[in-house]
Amino acid sequence: MKNIFYSLLLMVFSQQCYAQSSTADQQKLLDLYQNQKYAEAAQYLKNSYTDQTNDQKALNQIAYCFLMAGNNVEAEKYYSKAYQLQPQNLSVLFSLGNISTRRGNQQLAKKYYGEIVKIDSNNFNVYKLLANLYPSVKDSLRFVYLLKANQLNPNEADVAIDLAEVHGVSQEYEKAYHVLDVAIKADSENLVLQRAKLPLANQLKKYQEVITTGEILLKDGDDAAVIRDVAKAYYYTKKYDQAIKYFSRIEKLLMQNENTLYFTSLSYRYLKNYKMAAIYANKTIEEAISPNTASYYALLGLSYEENNQFKLAHAAYKKGLQFKATPTLYYRLAILYDTKLKQPKPALNYYKLYLGSKPNAEDDEAEIKFTKDRIAQLLLTD
Repeated sequence: MKNIFYSLLLMVFSQQCYAQSSTADQQKLLDLYQNQKYAEAAQYLKNSYTDQTNDQKALNQIAYCFLMAGNNVEAEKYYSKAYQLQPQNLSVLFSLGNISTRRGNQQLAKKYYGEIVKIDSNNFNVYKLLANLYPSVKDSLRFVYLLKANQLNPNEADVAIDLAEVHGVSQEYEKAYHVLDVAIKADSENLVLQRAKLPLANQLKKYQEVITTGEILLKDGDDAAVIRDVAKAYYYTKKYDQAIKYFSRIEKLLMQNENTLYFTSLSYRYLKNYKMAAIYANKTIEEAISPNTASYYALLGLSYEENNQFKLAHAAYKKGLQFKATPTLYYRLAILYDTKLKQPKPALNYYKLYLGSKPNAEDDEAEIKFTKDRIAQLLLTD
């Protein structure tokens, strides 16, 4: 979106730099422009014209300088006045739409861009900008505007990538692939387009294309997403040694996930390396389980316990231990057996397990002291 807007600014600049004025020194303005002293240029122009001026070129010049100086409020003020004088001026409408977007007023931006569509229904830039005002890939209007922009300019990379993403979410992989393929034919060295196309080629079982393109892309540097696609392509073509090689590269980048570990385990299994298959099956399981699962069960158990649902609390604490033996779970079980279920022997066992799990001496000072005192009491009554 920025590229579009700055292109428009250059167009406005070329028009406005040479705007004739009886009061403003155009050479001085050019010097200020060339040195990017837009705030000074804006102030100079304001002083050269009265606030009541209806000179369209002057208003555009002042607004442009304020915009380039980052003063959106003043820029909007002057562009709005220019808009009142010429409501169908495309450069003014584009500028007002952009300012509205910058200031977070999406509805106003849609209004200005919508007016451009009414004036010029084949304006590629406005459809691209409108699409960006609907960020959700599931929004039907985003799809409509991207589709129109792509029809007007199928070679433009940004729109092609965004439209392919929308098609991909709808599982229309052939359409997504075709959109990117057209753009790539127009710019065969565009690595961003090629990266976007790679997972789609995998979905469409174009595995040799994935391998060939992916290995070229990886010469530009490691990219976990590209490595993953190449690894899967090798897996699906039953080249399991190569698949493992690429999945291992993902691990070295610390970018492995449940899916990549799963495919690594399967690859080892097909190679009849059952020892490594088991290792990666375990890694897959560990990756699939949240490190916070035990804490969640501790919270669930405590909720049950406080509601006097002791059997459910006991089950929740024990389930949590299956994921990770934490000091909190041992302590909660000890307290549950001791004070609620009135079973001193298992309570004593869990108090000991709690101390053995090395709770934080500073954070859990009170619990540690209580546990030691309670162990001493239980041993006396044993």
